[in-house]
Amino acid sequence: MDRTFAGAAKRLDDIDLPKLGARIGVGEDEIHAFLDVETRGHGFDAQGRPIILFEPHVFHRNLTGDALAQAIAQGLAYSEWGEKPYPKDSYPRLTAACAIDETAALKSASWGLGQVLGENFEAAGFLTPQSMVEGMMADEEIQLEAAINFIQHNHLDAALRSHNWAAFALGYNGKSFAKNEYDVRLADAFRKWSRIKDTPWVPGKALPAPIVVKDPASDQSITIQLPEPSASQPTTPRAVPAPTHHSGLIALVLMLLATAATFFHLGH
Repeated sequence: MDRTFAGAAKRLDDIDLPKLGARIGVGEDEIHAFLDVETRGHGFDAQGRPIILFEPHVFHRNLTGDALAQAIAQGLAYSEWGEKPYPKDSYPRLTAACAIDETAALKSASWGLGQVLGENFEAAGFLTPQSMVEGMMADEEIQLEAAINFIQHNHLDAALRSHNWAAFALGYNGKSFAKNEYDVRLADAFRKWSRIKDTPWVPGKALPAPIVVKDPASDQSITIQLPEPSASQPTTPRAVPAPTHHSGLIALVLMLLATAATFFHLGH
């Protein structure tokens, strides 16, 4: 595995939030609120690496024998959460931990937009911690999908749907959620996003790419949007907006519309 942890680092598309949220029956606002509280909506750091938090107490429980003794001696493992403050950058400790036991190290960090702990790789939908981390390195959509899988696996989706922030916070963030005001911050973030217009999205209703026709004489353009084809009846394309002059251009557009309509009719 590439221990620079720098992959393609693809950012979320706007449509990813409603698309993945729909899998658990929530909208874009709930997903935005969750991401704001977990990582302020950023899945990668300035170097293109997944946002992580290395947890020495988790590393401790994933090691035995000489490896555990070595990790303790290097200050990479201790038995209790919060025993020592965390450094600003977890990657130096993660890299050192990987040199002792890569699998245990990857399982001991929280990854990406949803800060999914590597120990939970199976609940997040992966076969190994390594495959989870490779996905996290590649794309924020994969990071978000891993969090959605984890939420669904642990039956936290109902709490998110009903805006039971305390129940969701307990299940996702643990018993210390109240100390960190995790539930309060979720509620505040949700109220903020509820006032912002959502990205339009209807499952299975993606439109074909529009066709643009330009008149060389006038340099005017017509954009033709083809609606989603229907299995029950032919689709009638629409042109917006149509110029009121240049009859040659209008004739060309009408011909294209007729051709497109015939195409969709034959295809269904």
